[in-house]
Amino acid sequence: MEENMDDSQSQKGCKECCERCVGSLPWASLIATVLLYMGVALFCGCGHEALSGTVAILQNYFEVVRAPGETLDVFTIIDILKYIIYGLAAGFFVLGVLLLVEGFFTTGAIRDLYGEFKISACGRCLTAFLMFLAYLFFLVWLGVTAFASLPVFMYFNVWSMCQNTSLTEGANLCLDLRQFGAVTISEERKLCTGSEKFVKMCESNELDLTFHLFVCTLAGAGAAVIAMVHFLMALAANWGYLKDASRLQKYEDIKSKEEQELHDIHSTRSKERLNAYT
Repeated sequence: MEENMDDSQSQKGCKECCERCVGSLPWASLIATVLLYMGVALFCGCGHEALSGTVAILQNYFEVVRAPGETLDVFTIIDILKYIIYGLAAGFFVLGVLLLVEGFFTTGAIRDLYGEFKISACGRCLTAFLMFLAYLFFLVWLGVTAFASLPVFMYFNVWSMCQNTSLTEGANLCLDLRQFGAVTISEERKLCTGSEKFVKMCESNELDLTFHLFVCTLAGAGAAVIAMVHFLMALAANWGYLKDASRLQKYEDIKSKEEQELHDIHSTRSKERLNAYT
């Protein structure tokens, strides 16, 4: 009987421990962090490979060559975009860690309602600052999503022309890079539907793969936007809880102080009455 009771108590203790651990996790921040990392990884990985595929298409089918020296051409812009992608990957990895750590601290503090980090002015200011950063990067990712939709639209037009070549045999449609700003106006780099290179480009895997990589890049940017919205909601809720907890602590401090004063007054009066009686 005693062994069974010990086993049941140990199982109960493990269950309570697991429930306490699960309940202390900041699920909102955790889900937002996972979504942010997935979105940033999808955006950076697919975006990098899509830009590399764009370089291959420009060189192999449009015969665009890299300008000598430090001239700002389409290849230099693509290199700059790749470096921006590297910076985004590193920066948002650090930001995700900061937001997740803040979620863990705030959740633990709210559970206790008496944590110094939670209810202190420093904790509330930090949460407000992270809210500002989350809102700022939410706007940044909105802009990135809009920018990422441009190559998707361009490649969709090219992909549609390739898919409908049988319907456009009589028409002579051309792709001119000057329309996309990829080359200067003086350069003429275009492919027409009747040319051999256009047929080879449509039959190659480069065009189809690059198009779908840009679609995944756009999806990753959208996931990052949703993640920042999740972070904003979690941080706003945490800030409200911290504010209420701070007020509760101030109220309890004032209450305990008044009770102590009343106790001191009562003790003083009792001593005075005892001295007067004696």
